[in-house]
Amino acid sequence: MPRKATFAERHGTPGPVMDTPRSSLCGRGRPVSRSHLYVPGNAPEELARALGHGADTVIVDLADSVPEEDRESTRGKVAQWLGGLPPDVDVWVRINPGPLGHEDARHIVGPRLHGVCVAKTESTTQLDALDAVLSSVENEVGLPARTIAVAPLLESAGAILAAPAIARAPRVVRLHTGEADLLQELGIEPSADERELLWIRSQVVLASAAAGLAAPVAAVSTDVGDSERLRVTTTSMKRLGFRGRACDHPAQIDVVNMVFTS
Repeated sequence: MPRKATFAERHGTPGPVMDTPRSSLCGRGRPVSRSHLYVPGNAPEELARALGHGADTVIVDLADSVPEEDRESTRGKVAQWLGGLPPDVDVWVRINPGPLGHEDARHIVGPRLHGVCVAKTESTTQLDALDAVLSSVENEVGLPARTIAVAPLLESAGAILAAPAIARAPRVVRLHTGEADLLQELGIEPSADERELLWIRSQVVLASAAAGLAAPVAAVSTDVGDSERLRVTTTSMKRLGFRGRACDHPAQIDVVNMVFTS
């Protein structure tokens, strides 16, 4: 059996390990992030610039943006990048669902990681299994129990209906929404004011509040070149109860930050 890599080999030399968890469960009690910038984990040049765009939170993606054949090498590169971060930056990693996500977690958990966003979350059973994996890895690398927070990404009809239970699952501090696959599953073609999504979005806000979580993070927008459209849709989500939005391009950050600051 090949020798298992040490934490230092996987992550580089980390800073001092925290003596206590961040807040009571990493994320609770912290200022709510307005902008959440997705950065592909397999793009070193984008990782190098990720912290300089002005986003409150950076989410490194190990899921959809990384081809299957590149995932193993990408995990190692992301782990090394995380190990070199300064303290107190708000960096998360989007991991895959199920066993593939468990392997993601085994590589990237360390003292500079705030939490993991779980792509395509469907049930509490899925999150219970992840909790066990995270507990094992925390113990291995010397982190206090439940240092690593979880933010489920709700991307399907089943996930929306299960949102109240998912919101109360272990380690969950905030819900994220993903609407591209959901719209396709439901056959929804939103009008200009996106009224067709009102009920769906309200369910996520309601589930978050009932579980005592921070307000949820709204889905990414395709309005990269239309800052006014982005402002209008983001303002609508703020009125509905969201307090942050995911961004898939740095050009969206200033608008999103402005909306959730005003």
